Amino acid sequence: MESMLAAFILLATGYVAGGVKIINQSNQALVERLGKYQKTLDPGINWIAPILDTIVWEDTVREQFLEVDEQQALTRDNVALKVKTVVYWKILELRDAYYTVDNVQEAIKNRVTTALGAAIGRRELDQAVSSRDEINKELLRHLDEETEGWGVKITRVDVQNLLPSATVIESMEQERAAEIEKRAEILQAEGTGEYLRAISRALASEDTPPTSQEMLHFLLTDRYVEAVQKLSESENAKIVFMDPKAINEALEPVMGSDLSDMPKISGGPKTSPNLGKN
Repeated sequence: MESMLAAFILLATGYVAGGVKIINQSNQALVERLGKYQKTLDPGINWIAPILDTIVWEDTVREQFLEVDEQQALTRDNVALKVKTVVYWKILELRDAYYTVDNVQEAIKNRVTTALGAAIGRRELDQAVSSRDEINKELLRHLDEETEGWGVKITRVDVQNLLPSATVIESMEQERAAEIEKRAEILQAEGTGEYLRAISRALASEDTPPTSQEMLHFLLTDRYVEAVQKLSESENAKIVFMDPKAINEALEPVMGSDLSDMPKISGGPKTSPNLGKN
């Protein structure tokens, strides 16, 4: 009799000890009894009925991060962008996260992919690239509403990359270079206009205003010398100098008068007779 009692006590002790479960800090665990949800175990020492009860899932309730694979999204003006996203989330209700959705992380990835494509598709390229913070907030609000019934909380969304393809980048660089070149031409034209206005003011201050032929001759001479100086700065340039007499002869039909009394171009800048005064 005593031996039977001892055996019973030993079996009971083993049964009780076999049902002791320790859950780590910041974790929770789900228990099913005969295939049906029974309870949620909190951190610390817990007891379940051996054979009848089974722990089906244990997970952390701390904040986690999920990297969403790089995807391509089209802007409203049909430019493909490469986008990579990181989502920060945490479990609020372990039971809902397990029973409501089959795989929480995969479900979050799918929702991010869909929401991100829609957010970028509503924006043109310039706006999409420059409004990353706005896109992050939009995704956070959208995902948090969708996952509310899953027992999880989306705490932050970080769109890390918004990069056009190599072809688009090359096209943008070419467009930018064309804009810079156009701007340089405009500035050069404005400088030339200011140059001519300054000469006009200087000539207007002369006691004896020069003739139009003298003005034209002076300007052409000045431009000729300037062009020669610029060409001489190049190490590899082959410079061919025009005969100054040929320039003067070419000007005669344009000027419509004899240039014999005017200063001849001799390879260096000449000053019009009436430009010596300030």
